[in-house]
Amino acid sequence: MRLVFAGTPEVAVPALDALIDSGRHEVAAVVTRPDAPAGRGRRLVASPVAERAEEAGIEVLKPASPRDPAFLERLKEIGPDCCPVVAYGALLPRVALDIPVHGWVNLHFSLLPAWRGAAPVQHSIMSGDQITGASTFLIEEGLDSGPVYGTVTEEIRPTDTSGDLLTRLAFAGSGLLAATMDGIADGTLKAVPQPAEGITLAPKITVEDARADWTAPALRVDRVVRGCTPAPGAWTVFRGERLKLVQVRPVPERTDLAPGQLAVGKNSVHVGTGSYAVELLWVQAQGKKPMRAADWARGARITEGESLGG
Repeated sequence: MRLVFAGTPEVAVPALDALIDSGRHEVAAVVTRPDAPAGRGRRLVASPVAERAEEAGIEVLKPASPRDPAFLERLKEIGPDCCPVVAYGALLPRVALDIPVHGWVNLHFSLLPAWRGAAPVQHSIMSGDQITGASTFLIEEGLDSGPVYGTVTEEIRPTDTSGDLLTRLAFAGSGLLAATMDGIADGTLKAVPQPAEGITLAPKITVEDARADWTAPALRVDRVVRGCTPAPGAWTVFRGERLKLVQVRPVPERTDLAPGQLAVGKNSVHVGTGSYAVELLWVQAQGKKPMRAADWARGARITEGESLGG
């Protein structure tokens, strides 16, 4: 098939590579979000997908909106059979959805209908799921509600951050997306409507969602930290300033600390929760680089009775 690939962040690059390397399909163009300011100098930088497409000599389209008439006209000129999508980052209007013969097929990082929305991987970890995966589905105007072509499953490991899990899903999902394109081209793959039961929503994680609640059980604190790493980053308050929580570890054998209460050992920092303690492994104070929690505690000269949480 003749394809136009839509995607923006690094997590979409493995799927683009899989389609370029498949040998069965032509990636005629790539659609991505416009260049965005990045770094201290805030200079405009192309998206990872745009950079990869340019390396491969593929035409790159960067509409400010997929409703842009000039973009829609160019898409019609290219005449794609299908438009595979991975984390593009903008809602597609009906006029765009109707252009390719086989529609727009999205690679979504959950087992639909679970975790429809912008942050499925973060929510799956924060909710304590043991299994997740990726799904390919035909995009319609509802939120991730279109019929599903295929899925792959992935175990969520006890120490997975959302970054760890998303990286694995990006590579597993790239093979799924390529296989979906093959099946559509062959006429051997039909999309199946999603069941009405089991729908859960995964809205974007807010800064407040990422704040550690020390009255919650230790497992919940651990899941929030892992689910919010690397973005938006779990945090708490210490001496009136925000302290980023990079990595923690539940410590079931320690139950003597009140929620938020700090206990500093020679090479350890424990914090009380609503159940048992967690050990702070890595933290990041405001204006500082990430550091081992024991080094942070020594520098902060924490006194007995101090706590986290504000």
